[in-house]
Amino acid sequence: MNRFREKIAVFMQGRYGMDQLGKVLTYGTVIVLVLSMMLQLNILYIVGIIVLILSYFRIFSRNIGKRYEENQKFLNLRYKLVCKTSRIKNCLKDRKTNCIFNCPNCHQKIRVPKGKGKISIKCPKCRIEFIKKT
Repeated sequence: MNRFREKIAVFMQGRYGMDQLGKVLTYGTVIVLVLSMMLQLNILYIVGIIVLILSYFRIFSRNIGKRYEENQKFLNLRYKLVCKTSRIKNCLKDRKTNCIFNCPNCHQKIRVPKGKGKISIKCPKCRIEFIKKT
């Protein structure tokens, strides 16, 4: 067993290996292949095999710089998606206790507490005051 591990370690030297994009591709492959078996769609099976080949290509690649760039692009895209969804989630959660108004001058979004009646709101960006009902 140790000889097998040594041979694998020698084989993988200088190769890129597994990263976050590789994990997503591998998990995606498993999901697509299971779906293709359940739904009996050949096109899903073909897509799953293509993604699996791409995943193994990335893992065994010796072009480490290129694979690193691909992973960084994936991480940036994932970060933007997570930030956008968390922002939407926070807005929906915050809707119960706060109102959001746009400044009539600079269109800055301003959050004020709900249920205070007519209040004077001062924009923190342009310092203009306006009256709104909360």
